[in-house]
Amino acid sequence: MYEKITPPDAGASIIFKDEEPIVPDNPIIPFIRGDGTGVDIWPAAKKVIDEAVATAYGNKRKIHWFKIYAGDEACDLYGTYQYLPEDTLKAIKEYGIAIKGPLTTPVGGGIRSLNVALRQINDLYACVRPCRYYLGTPSPHKYPEKVDAIVYRENTEDIYLGIEWPQGSEIGQKLIDFLNRELIPATPEHGNKQIRLDSGIGIKPISKIGSQRLVRRAIQHALRLPKAKQKVTLVHKGNIMKYTEGAFRDWGYEVATTEFRADCVTERESWILSNKEKNPELTVEENARFIEPGYNTLTPDKQEKISREVEAVLEAIWESHGGGKWQEKVLVNDRIADSIFQQIQTRPDEYSILATMNLNGDYLSDALAALVGGLGMGPGANIGDNCAIFEATHGTAPKHAGLDRINPGSVILSGAMMLEFMGWQEAADLIKKGIAKSIASRQVTYDLARLMVPPVEPPLKCSEFAQAIIDNFQS
Repeated sequence: MYEKITPPDAGASIIFKDEEPIVPDNPIIPFIRGDGTGVDIWPAAKKVIDEAVATAYGNKRKIHWFKIYAGDEACDLYGTYQYLPEDTLKAIKEYGIAIKGPLTTPVGGGIRSLNVALRQINDLYACVRPCRYYLGTPSPHKYPEKVDAIVYRENTEDIYLGIEWPQGSEIGQKLIDFLNRELIPATPEHGNKQIRLDSGIGIKPISKIGSQRLVRRAIQHALRLPKAKQKVTLVHKGNIMKYTEGAFRDWGYEVATTEFRADCVTERESWILSNKEKNPELTVEENARFIEPGYNTLTPDKQEKISREVEAVLEAIWESHGGGKWQEKVLVNDRIADSIFQQIQTRPDEYSILATMNLNGDYLSDALAALVGGLGMGPGANIGDNCAIFEATHGTAPKHAGLDRINPGSVILSGAMMLEFMGWQEAADLIKKGIAKSIASRQVTYDLARLMVPPVEPPLKCSEFAQAIIDNFQS
């Protein structure tokens, strides 16, 4: 079945049913070591994951690891430019869950990004990036302990679909000419806008299907959280890009108020319900005035529209959500993308799950990670309906490769995410406990050690940090 790799003799495949993994006690899990510092961080992560499983379950459960290849290591085995061999794609599809270290982005033509390619090939539409603070981790934020958010980033479309043409290309020029001559003039709202002829041009597709399946998974995650954390914020730039990012927001609300009607309340609905609860005699018009800033300056038709909205909400959900019952529901709201970047710093405790499109999610997840220790402490998962890949969220850092000094925390915490996804919560909890205690006791690698006050001298090696985590499972 495979050209150059052989699966373990023991173990069984993880299969997916109704979009959830069915995990045997002896799963075969493919792993990609990763390029650059992958040579250091993967052995450290594997050791921690294996020890956590053994400590939690004894001989009852065991992961059977299956080495597969991507990136520079794949080229060494399969030949020049074979960055993503067919063997690797087959193994991930057959065994359902995989984990990987950092991968080199090929230079020149062909695959633009191995990470993006793996997501798109396997339709891993939800990039999930938890960002939480471990006590003692150096942070530029004054109150990093308030940061505990999960980014749900749509993984398969937006500008990352990679449909673009360079300035001066024949196809690019044809498209610009067609837009300027035919499509833009035929769309009155665009007025006299024209695209400059010396432009590069790209396409930004945002689909209803892609948006709603992402938001659906985010809400399902919120329902598993403690009540105080059951919030989903739709992040978008819909005030400018109304038919892509604005549509994402609208489609997200549609999922919340149809598929999850019994479990969700929108922020605006909560205002309407709360106003009526505070004053049962409040008129519809008075309620509308409370929920809409500048209501008195609006035209009569816009005022009427808001009043109809109030009436519709009260008619639809007063019985099911009124009388304070809405406070037990998942709260769904939305924020403009540029605003959320300052709010996660000034009011991070107000946010729990942030659901957004590809580019916004890329920026936002890295910004949140910076508040809690950087990408070295940032886990990540790419999840679809029939497959999941867990990964390091940082680059390959080749200058540190082979020196046993880099922080393996990202892959280790991604391993904990993987165990949670598999339903092996006890093992995942041991890893998080071990990391928390190691950092609190200043047992850290150089990246954290040099930022602590006073600095830790000497810092732990990569392999030593892994052992410290294991030693702290039971301490």
